[in-house]
Amino acid sequence: MERNTRNKNKNSRNEPRRQIKIPECYFCESKNLPNYKDTLVLRRFITERGKIIPASRSGVCSKHQRMLSTEVKKGRFMALIPYTEGHAL
Repeated sequence: MERNTRNKNKNSRNEPRRQIKIPECYFCESKNLPNYKDTLVLRRFITERGKIIPASRSGVCSKHQRMLSTEVKKGRFMALIPYTEGHAL
């Protein structure tokens, strides 16, 4: 008997694999550490709604991602960064 196998992605054999470019860690490249006083840098890693962008999207390494989240929370507490867009200064 003939086996009925389904190929979910039929064109996968014909198309070359895409290489996903992972951005390098901003803080490793610039040799700086995240700081709650540097709001321009911190805003780069926050969405419009005020959420911290995950490391998989921002390209920050895990060491600096942990530091970044702590510094963003400090900046929010010190009222340098708004919690959400509704709380803008």
